[in-house]
Amino acid sequence: MAFRKQKIRKIEFPTAEAIKTPMKNILLVLKREYLVRVQKKSFIVMTILTPLLFVLFYAGIIWTAVSSTETKKIMVLDESHLMKDGFKSSKQLEFVFVDGDLATAKKDFDSGTGNALLHIPADVMENPKEVRIYAKKNVSLELKSSLENAIENQIEDIKLKEAGITQQILSDSKVNVRAQTLSLEEGQEKESNSGAATIIAIVCGMIIYFAVLLYGTQVMRSVSEEKTSRIVEVIISSVKPFQLLVGKIVGVALVGLTQFALWIILTILLVSGAGYLMKDKLEGIRQEVAEKQISAASPELSQEIKKTEANPALSMIDGIKSLNIPLIIGSFLFYFVGGYLLYSALLGAVGSAVDHESDTQQFVFPITLPLIFGFVVAQTAIRDPDSPLVFWASLVPFTSPIVMMVRIPFGVPAWQILLSMGLLVAGFIGTVWLASRIYRVGILMYGKKVTYKELTKWLFYKG
Repeated sequence: MAFRKQKIRKIEFPTAEAIKTPMKNILLVLKREYLVRVQKKSFIVMTILTPLLFVLFYAGIIWTAVSSTETKKIMVLDESHLMKDGFKSSKQLEFVFVDGDLATAKKDFDSGTGNALLHIPADVMENPKEVRIYAKKNVSLELKSSLENAIENQIEDIKLKEAGITQQILSDSKVNVRAQTLSLEEGQEKESNSGAATIIAIVCGMIIYFAVLLYGTQVMRSVSEEKTSRIVEVIISSVKPFQLLVGKIVGVALVGLTQFALWIILTILLVSGAGYLMKDKLEGIRQEVAEKQISAASPELSQEIKKTEANPALSMIDGIKSLNIPLIIGSFLFYFVGGYLLYSALLGAVGSAVDHESDTQQFVFPITLPLIFGFVVAQTAIRDPDSPLVFWASLVPFTSPIVMMVRIPFGVPAWQILLSMGLLVAGFIGTVWLASRIYRVGILMYGKKVTYKELTKWLFYKG
């Protein structure tokens, strides 16, 4: 029996130099993309201007609210003689009761310095709609509502007293229920805060949504500009298309992280400075609100309200402290980077497939549609973080960066987070492979109208 000799094929492993060269090329592209963007004046201006405008906007609103201390003088002609106890002067409103008939009151108001004249008829209990407010110009809706509420409350108190219900009975009947929320983890009780979790969830979801669109679009425009200007023909003589695409994606990702880090630092500094400058006014408002709430409650609840309502900011801070902040920050960074890498790879492929940026719209919308859908599902996740739709959307790579990030502050099992992260990594690898197949052909394709059928053919080109 003759044995046939078989040729043993020698397996050749890549050398260290062969591995080092692609990485070197990717790092060169990454460095170029990063430095070109970071050194732009627009980047520096927007990095400084965005948190500054944000803080100035809200500081302006607060300053306007606390600075409007002008006291409005309201003249009251009460012909029923029942409403005097219902109107108490404050820093915003000063009530002056006048006597006489309506004609005299109108004449005195017209020649005086009052802001409004309130006429309460004698039969106000039977005809409350006959109440009139006279002013030299239109009164604000807030002032009108305040006067109406004061009359309504006084009429209500009078009718209750006539029915034999005293003010003491009313005070005793008011109950202030403030349930404490606790989460059970392996039999251990842990304080939680739904309000703080909701705010953190909304902020993180919105930031990821807009950041992915913003920086993903930058990759697409960069690729499109290089193709239109034919610079890419020179670049790929030294760098492979795949290396060029990966370098662009990672470089822009680092730009985004740098900008976010600077925004956070500047916002914290500006908010701290604004809070220090306005602390006296804010403390005055806080004490005034606390006094109103305490006076409206029964005596038994006064001490509890002093603890919980006099400083609502402390309650929110305590609620944020009760959350798993390291998990939220780590998850945010992961889903921001993962979502960006996934969508930017596809948007980069779109930029390489067209000759002009105006032609990208037909391809961009189908790509960003899952991201928009994820943003819509996130609204449901805030109300019901464990619904079936929210659960599956938090696992699918195209929607998980937003939906899972919204769920995490409310508490998600570890296996769901790990599964979602694993699927997102697999989704990124798949989209990068898919995008690189299109990128390598489209980057040198000119003068041809691209269709979805044509893109499908590019995926299977060899070489």
